[in-house]
Parts: sequence; C-alpha cells; structure tokens
Amino acid sequence: MNTSPPARIAQQLFKESGLASSREPIETKVVDALLARHYRLGGHLERLATEKDDTFRLRTGTADHLVKVSPPDEAVAVVALQTAAMRHLESEAPHLPVQRVTQTTEGNDNVPIEAKDGGVRVLRVFDFVEGAVLARTNPDPHQLAQVGQMLGRVDLALRSFRHPADERRLVWDLRHFDQLRELIEYTPSAAHRRLAQEVFRLFHEAVVPRLGDLETQVIHGDYSPYNVLVDPRTDSFVTGVIDFGDSMRSALIFDPAVSLANLLGRTPLDPWREACSFVAGYERARPIKDTELPLLPVAALARLTLRALVTHWRAERVPERRDYLLEHARDDWVNVERAMAVALEEVVARLLSTRHGMP
Repeated sequence: MNTSPPARIAQQLFKESGLASSREPIETKVVDALLARHYRLGGHLERLATEKDDTFRLRTGTADHLVKVSPPDEAVAVVALQTAAMRHLESEAPHLPVQRVTQTTEGNDNVPIEAKDGGVRVLRVFDFVEGAVLARTNPDPHQLAQVGQMLGRVDLALRSFRHPADERRLVWDLRHFDQLRELIEYTPSAAHRRLAQEVFRLFHEAVVPRLGDLETQVIHGDYSPYNVLVDPRTDSFVTGVIDFGDSMRSALIFDPAVSLANLLGRTPLDPWREACSFVAGYERARPIKDTELPLLPVAALARLTLRALVTHWRAERVPERRDYLLEHARDDWVNVERAMAVALEEVVARLLSTRHGMP
C-alpha cells in the first residue's frame, strides 16, 4: 500500500475541495459573538459532525437555525456560488422545500471572518429544516420515486442558473474520476483494490469518451440520503433539501448518480432495486436522454468507489473527522461488490423499463 502523498492533480483537487488538511475548529464563543452582532441571535450552539466545515445547530428557544462556517481553504467565491444557487431556487421555484438563507441585520447573506493566516472564512445562517434524514428511514418504492422526483425538480429549476464560480473543481466531480486512479494504491485491502480497478476500467471505457458530449448545468452535487429530509406522514414525503456545498457545473447525469451510489446494495438480493425506483421518479420531472441513461449505472459505481477511496485516504489524515467519515462510508465496498454482481446490460434494461411503470 502506498503511504506517500498523492500525485499533484489529486493533491490540487483535495485542496480546492477543502479536504486537503486537518485544522483547528472555530471556537464556539467566536460564533456566538458574530451571531449576536450580525443576526441578533443568541441561544445554545450545538456542534454537528460534518465532512469539512464547522456546523452548528442554534437553539434560540423560539426557532432553530443551522449555522455554517466555511473551511479556511474554501474560496469565498465558491461559498457565494452555493448561496446563489439556493437564492435562485428560492426565487425560481419557491414551492420546492429547499433550505433558506437567513440575512444579517445589514441585509447580507453572510459574514466574512478573517482567519489568522490571512485567509477568509464565511459564516452563514440557514433556517433549520425539521424532519428525519432519508438515511435513517426505510422508504418503499413509491417514496423513493418521490425522492428521485424531487431531485429532478431541483435540477429542472437549476437549468437556467449561472454563476462566475460554477466551473469550480471538486474532487467529487466525476469528470475528474479517471484522473484519480492513483488513490487505489492507498487502499489496504487487495480485494477492494481489484474492485476499484474494475470500476475505473468500466468508467474509462464507457464514460470518459463521452465526457465532452454530456449535457451540463449546475447541479446539487450531493443529493445523498443525509441531505434529504422526509416525513412519511406527508403526501410529498420529501420535506427538505439541504447542503448545497458541492454545487458545481458538471454533467447532469452525475447528479442522480450521487443518489444511486448511496442506494446500491442496500437490498442485497436485488442490489439495484432502490436505484431503479429513484430513477423512475427522477425521470418524471427531468427525463434522462436515451444516449446518457446507459452511463448512469457506471457513474453510480464510480461515485460509490470514489467515496470509499477518498474516505480511507482522509480518515488517516484528518483524525478529528475520522468517525464521521467512516460512518458514512461503512458499507461502500460491500455495496460496490453487490452491485457489480449484476450485469450492467441488465441494469440498463431495467432502468429503461421504469419509464413504463414502477420496477
């Protein structure tokens, strides 16, 4: 197993994604003071585990808020992109349950914080969306279709969105997947390395030649079961869409691929069942091109493999987030293996069949 630093392109992607290094968390008293000064908010701050930023739940006694402070190595323009995407959805599709940005008393969307190293971090406040995260529920096929349909509606509303920073480079963007093959060397299990190599082969042969032809737009980028809030007592099932931290301009097909990656293998005897239900719903709102649908299973496998590779690499280098990282990727290799046991031709045929009814 390789223990040396990754090649330059991987290092740069990790850096631009805010995932390159460990750092000291921002002090709670600093956040308290900024909330009082710029939002006239006070209460109990509860720190929440996240991938890279500092996130808190603020309980005021009358209403709860989510408070985020961007990581030191995330560009201010990238944070502005995330906020602008949420503002665009609030304006263009106010009926969608997208988390709202709270303005400061001065009418701004954020508060810049000068870091000790001369950089700038950004504090933002959002409304706190109640509901259970999808990951903690057991949705039926109809409910999964509703979750997919919601992402289709979000993507449809984002179709006209533009921003100066939307071409940001992100390690999670599957446009770069083929260039991250070196991460395989950091995985301790030989069996896992073989699985990863096969996924890279599939992606290189099926998706890479098509990258320049795929439909592109700004996408959510991380519509995972932890960023979708649900309530089975409501007709719509989905009550909240949160965390636009990975928003970027990329291939549209990669947005549902993120969701599918999180659904693969959860039903061991039929590892693509939940994914097919999701796609059936997604296509009700945003049909996938016939030429692109066959790429979706490969992209989903690539995304799941990428998370397994990145998680192991980061868990060894960012110990304060190790538990969070490993929890979210606990079954990734098992699910890759289960999903790859089904022929891709069979999966594509099944996805096509969802257009004529639920699988």
